[in-house]
Amino acid sequence: MAGGMRMNPRQMQKAMKQMGIKQESIDNVVEVVIRTTTNEIVIKRADVICVEMGGQKSYQISGQESIRELGAAPSGESSEPVVSFEAADIELVMSQTGCDRDKAIAALTATDGQPAEAILKIMTE
Repeated sequence: MAGGMRMNPRQMQKAMKQMGIKQESIDNVVEVVIRTTTNEIVIKRADVICVEMGGQKSYQISGQESIRELGAAPSGESSEPVVSFEAADIELVMSQTGCDRDKAIAALTATDGQPAEAILKIMTE
């Protein structure tokens, strides 16, 4: 019996308000970056919703994800450009050519992030 207890959006907002839960969409988000000790998870064209309950804020994020390596400088401030290729593309170039990560990234950079072209570039060198 699916659908027997559905609430319309207005009822849901009223119930959330009674429980002290506030929810709002954050507009004009360009990207969200989650920085770990080894890399950054970058979410482009992110849809972000902020939920506040009991004085705590939580964020729900959805969008296009990619992984980029951290710069060599400890503070993350490097004069080199930050890599922004999909991890799967880097791995594909490495596995198909047997090259190291730096060479795969250099080839992807030279071919505007096109894995097939990067593989051909490395194989014809």
